[in-house]
Amino acid sequence: MGRDAAIPIPRMDREFGENGFESINSGYNAVFKPNRMTVGLVAPLAAYHHHPVPSMTDHLQRTVMAETLGFPAIWLRDVPFNVPSFGDAGQIYDPFVYLGALAVATERIALGVASIILPLRHPAHVAKAAASADVLSNGRLILGVASGDRPEEFPALNMPFDSRGERFRQSYEYMRHAHSPGSFEGNDFGRPGRGMDLLPQPAGTKLPLLITGSSQQSVEWTARHGDGWMIYPRNLSLQRQVISEYRERVQQNERESKPVMQPLYLDLASDDSSPLQPIHLGFRSGVSHLLEYLHALQGIGVNHVALNLRFNRADINSTLHRLAEEVLPHFQHQHDHSGETP
Repeated sequence: MGRDAAIPIPRMDREFGENGFESINSGYNAVFKPNRMTVGLVAPLAAYHHHPVPSMTDHLQRTVMAETLGFPAIWLRDVPFNVPSFGDAGQIYDPFVYLGALAVATERIALGVASIILPLRHPAHVAKAAASADVLSNGRLILGVASGDRPEEFPALNMPFDSRGERFRQSYEYMRHAHSPGSFEGNDFGRPGRGMDLLPQPAGTKLPLLITGSSQQSVEWTARHGDGWMIYPRNLSLQRQVISEYRERVQQNERESKPVMQPLYLDLASDDSSPLQPIHLGFRSGVSHLLEYLHALQGIGVNHVALNLRFNRADINSTLHRLAEEVLPHFQHQHDHSGETP
């Protein structure tokens, strides 16, 4: 299959809200709003800037707190190995096992993964685990998928790093057909079907799949196949250009819109007027400049920002309360988790 080849997706009736975003499940529908932005969090909800491995102290309680405070989403990462050159073990736990724990511990907050490394897993296992988490959470799963960017992990699993782009496309194709195989002829991962069902079915119309970065694909491919796009922080002017090109490609292919999200590492200063000071993939600042930046992102078309507090110097619980009191009210009209999929 060529790099830009279209994946034949099973036909299904799709419903769109007045915003133009497809209605998929309650988590996706609540987090992504047109011409607006929601603000979520990245797990672990902990500061661990001096060490790659967080303690995970009170991790479930903090997620419940985040839900109570009104944050619309919590995002997990797929970090199979603690790679020294990467320097970050994420939330430590396997993302699908952790999704199960969070599905039981919470009731409303969307459960996102940013992102599952598709070339390192069999897509049947990913599709089954993701659909299970979706059903157990009553449709709150949002699944980011990626090709992987840590070369050390691939030989550890006897996988070729250089062909990860092709494996990503084939894995994505398999997952799109896994719950309704129909006439899917199969690929290098196998051929679902032959009278078999992959259960459970997702809670909504399908699994919401967001492409992360380029994942070794073109913008055209990403715009055509993903249910949204996870991009990395950039200069605002360049970010506007990137988002504009993506949305143009989406409209050329489907005449509809799809959401865009990005992470942001944040060290929230105690002084609300503290100026921006760059840190890895983000900045240290007071609330005033944070709000200014978030509104600028909303203005260029970002629909969701996932805050990562790894480098935060202040107490995490206090920071979560400050963000809820001083930042979320500016976006509170977007925190509606009643958007069930019809």
